Amino acid sequence: MPDPTISDFMARLGVAFIPEKAAGIDAAIQLKLTGAQSADWVATIKDAKCTLTQGTAPAPKLTVSADSADFIKIFSGQLDGMQAFMQGKLKVTGDMSLAMKLMELFKI
Repeated sequence: MPDPTISDFMARLGVAFIPEKAAGIDAAIQLKLTGAQSADWVATIKDAKCTLTQGTAPAPKLTVSADSADFIKIFSGQLDGMQAFMQGKLKVTGDMSLAMKLMELFKI
């Protein structure tokens, strides 16, 4: 089976969102993906809903940067997010408390 495209993966990530874990979160999260499937995506979390759209956010609360292949591995449970961060494979700027909660918001 071929590797998922970023668009396919983002669609699956939207389905994996756990609304009850997102109470009180109102944030735009910029996803800056590099590598073979480079793209910019925005995850907007508001009213216990998550919307994923391609593009850029004017004022994101959090920006997550990673190689597209590493991003897929992190959010599919093949690569530990904290380990990726420590190895420099995942860069995070902005609201660090939101960054720490991010992995809890999706079924991996």
